[in-house]
Amino acid sequence: MLTLVIPVYRNEASLPDLLDAVAGLAARIEGGMETVFVVDGSPDRSYEILRAELPRRALRSQLILLSRNFGSFAAIRAGLARGTGERFAVMAADLQEPPELVERMDAVLRQGDIDVAVGVRESRDDPWSSRLPAQIFWGLYRRYVVPEMPPGGVDVFACTREFRDTLLRMQESHSSLIAQVFWLGYRRATLPYVRSAREYGKSAWTLRKKINYLMDSVFAFTDLPIRLLIRGGFLGAAFAGLFGLATVIGKLAGWIPVPGYAMTAILIMFFGALNLLGLGIVGSYAWRAYENSKARPLAVELRVEAFGG
Repeated sequence: MLTLVIPVYRNEASLPDLLDAVAGLAARIEGGMETVFVVDGSPDRSYEILRAELPRRALRSQLILLSRNFGSFAAIRAGLARGTGERFAVMAADLQEPPELVERMDAVLRQGDIDVAVGVRESRDDPWSSRLPAQIFWGLYRRYVVPEMPPGGVDVFACTREFRDTLLRMQESHSSLIAQVFWLGYRRATLPYVRSAREYGKSAWTLRKKINYLMDSVFAFTDLPIRLLIRGGFLGAAFAGLFGLATVIGKLAGWIPVPGYAMTAILIMFFGALNLLGLGIVGSYAWRAYENSKARPLAVELRVEAFGG
């Protein structure tokens, strides 16, 4: 059986079409399918709509309501933990990824020689104002965080129960679930698809969330900021040494009759800012280590209900 996990946040407009798509998938998936809807503290009526519609449909499903908005990765993990299938897949509630991709990923898993299948965007039917920032974001992500990440990023994936169990053992807050998928390795396959334009609502994937996601991924999977800080420190020290040598030579040669108070102030400000930057980077690593040491749950389930089957 396949467990399909769908995080839901501000998706009330797309829920009727989503439920129809899920029903179609359930009828076609070999071995049967259960669907786990995880409402991630959505402020709209998503939970109420699902709570009313799921009993009316012949779908084997679970409905999970989180106590607040924990983020899509935490919601996906909650759904994976509740699933009872032998295979698992993740699908977005906005239907920008074609539902048929779930069938293709499941077919790959059922062959038995692949542990995780990821959907890779061949293209996206989005305006250039959305495509350009996405290309820049994923370009930086590939360059500095996960080199194996596809150029368009990954939003959906499917995996075996063994992979799911290993993934859930990684209890890291302020991390990237997708980066964890690639970090784990295993036998991986990629499936290309064309991402559709958004028909319902507005994306919750804001610039602030993208920046936070990139920072969490950088601090969780690479020491790049520390390496940059070390290089900056060496360059700053070299610059200060050369400037000091030039100052001594100029003073001895009589080229500097008056001490340079402005330059002194500039240098103090420059190295003071560099010091603050270093403290901020080291503090970011320390704060994330402290957050992980608390061992708090990544999400809190307020209600869990089962329907059908």
